[in-house]
Amino acid sequence: MTRTMFEGSYLGRDEALSDDARLECSICWWIYEPAEGDPLGQVAPGTPFSRLPTEWTCPNCDAPKYKFLVVND
Repeated sequence: MTRTMFEGSYLGRDEALSDDARLECSICWWIYEPAEGDPLGQVAPGTPFSRLPTEWTCPNCDAPKYKFLVVND
């Protein structure tokens, strides 16, 4: 599968993310906030996006991690 790269794309590059990076789902626009974690997915508050399990998906629409975009505040 070919993935198109565009500004803000995550595409599985954990090493490029800071621990406090916020990422937004490109499908439903849900934002992963590391300070909040993901209660539905049993991810503890304070967990960086880069440390989410490989099989983790968006709790709102089930999009895979590589579909997330870095939020630049």
